[in-house]
Amino acid sequence: MTLIKSISGIRGTIGGSPGQNLTPVDVVECTAGLGIWLKKRGGVPKIIVGRDGRISGQIVSQLAVNTLLAMGIDVVDLGYSTTPTVEMMVPQLGGGAGIIFTASHNPKEWNALKFLNEKGEFISAEDGQEIIDIIKDGKLHFAEVDHLGSLSTYENAIHDHIHAILAYEHINIDAVKAAKLHVVVDCINSTGSISIPPLLDAMGVSYDLLHTNDYGNFAHNPEPLPKHLEALSSTVVKNNAYLGICIDPDVDRLAFVCEDGSMFGEEYTLVAVADYILSRKKGNTVSNLSSTRALADVTHRHGGFYSASAVGEVNVVNEMKRTNALIGGEGNGGIIVPELHYGRDALAGIAIFLSLLAEKNMSMTELKATYPSYEIIKDKLELTPELDLDKIFIKLKSTFASAKINDIDGLKIDFAEGWVHLRKSNTEPIVRIYCEARDSKTAEALIQKVKSVI
Repeated sequence: MTLIKSISGIRGTIGGSPGQNLTPVDVVECTAGLGIWLKKRGGVPKIIVGRDGRISGQIVSQLAVNTLLAMGIDVVDLGYSTTPTVEMMVPQLGGGAGIIFTASHNPKEWNALKFLNEKGEFISAEDGQEIIDIIKDGKLHFAEVDHLGSLSTYENAIHDHIHAILAYEHINIDAVKAAKLHVVVDCINSTGSISIPPLLDAMGVSYDLLHTNDYGNFAHNPEPLPKHLEALSSTVVKNNAYLGICIDPDVDRLAFVCEDGSMFGEEYTLVAVADYILSRKKGNTVSNLSSTRALADVTHRHGGFYSASAVGEVNVVNEMKRTNALIGGEGNGGIIVPELHYGRDALAGIAIFLSLLAEKNMSMTELKATYPSYEIIKDKLELTPELDLDKIFIKLKSTFASAKINDIDGLKIDFAEGWVHLRKSNTEPIVRIYCEARDSKTAEALIQKVKSVI
C-alpha cells in the first residue's frame, strides 16, 4: 500500500491507515492544503473539479468537495470528465484552481488529487512544495456557518471541449468525413466512453466501442502498452477497421493500433501529430528526456528547433513556453497543443491524427513507415530502502564517462548507438529505466550494459 505526496498533488492506494495510503483523512488534509494555498495567494475562491471512472472516485470527490465548501470555497463539479476537459474549464468557468480526481494509468486500487492553477495548468514545483508544507504544518482553518462555500454543477464541459478542438485551425473535418474512416476505441471502462464518441460523431467517423460500461473495473491494466491491448488489436483486424484508439482512464494519453493489429507505438503518437502540424505551420517542438529521438528528426526535417525537458508535464510545458513551441508532449502518448491549452489532451490528439490520415490517404502501417524507426524498451527497478540512487548514479557516470551525460532529471546516458535514461518515478515506488536504439536487440543490450553496473 502506498501514499505519495508530491509537488503535483497526492496519489495513493485506497484503504489502510492514514499517512500510508490514500484514506479519507489524507484526502481532507491535502484538499484543505490546496484551499489554504489558494486563499493565501489571494486567488478566486472557486475551484473546478472533475473525476475519471474509478470505483473510489465518488468517495474521494465528495470528501474533497465538502472540505472546500467547509473552507468557504465555492466548487463547480463537472462530475465524470477527463483531465484535459477540467484543465480547459478552470479558466472558462473563472476558477482560482482545479482538482482532477484520477490516478491516470495506475490500476484501479489507486486514486489521486491532481492540482491545477487558475490557468488550468498543473501547479508549479514551488506552489506544490508550498502546499506540501501547509499540509505538514497541519494548521487547518475552516469557515463559520454563514460563510460556507456553494456547490454548483456544469454539464456541458465535454461539449465545450470538443467544440474548441473542432474550431482549431489545423483540424480538417471535411477531409475526415470524406475519408469515411471506421475505428475501434478501447474506452478502458472510464470516461473515454462519454468523450470520444461525440468527437467522432462530429467528425463523421464510424466506430466500435470496447469496455464502456463497468466503470472503474478496468478491463486490463490501464497503461496503454502493447501487452495490454490484445483485445483492441484483434478487434481492429476482425472488424476490418482503419485503426484502433486507446486512451488511459482520464483521457490524456493516446495510443494507436494499425490496421493489421500491430502497434503504431505510443512514442509515435506525438511524432505523427507534430509532423502534421509542422507541415502546415513552421515552429518548434518539445518532449521529455525519456521520449523518442524521432520527434527531433521530424522537427529538423521541417526546419524547426527541438528541445528536451525533464520528465513531467509541468516541465514540458515550461520548456514549451520558453521556446515558444508549436506542439509538444511526452513519449507516453501525451499531446500538448498550446493554442487549445497547456495540458496533455488525447481528444485533441485524436482529431489531429485523423486529419493527418485523411489528408495523407494512406494506411496506418504506410504512415508509420514514413517516420524514423527506433525501438524503445521500458524497464524498471523496485525502489527499496537498500537502493541508493545517488551512489548508483555516481558509479554510472564514472563507468560511462566517455558518453554524453545529462543529469537534470535522474541520469540519461547518450551512447553512439542509443540512450538509456534512469529516473525515480513521480507516480510509483520504482526506478524507471528507458532505452532507445535503432532496433530492440541493441536497446536490450544497452539496458543490460547499464544494469550490469547497477
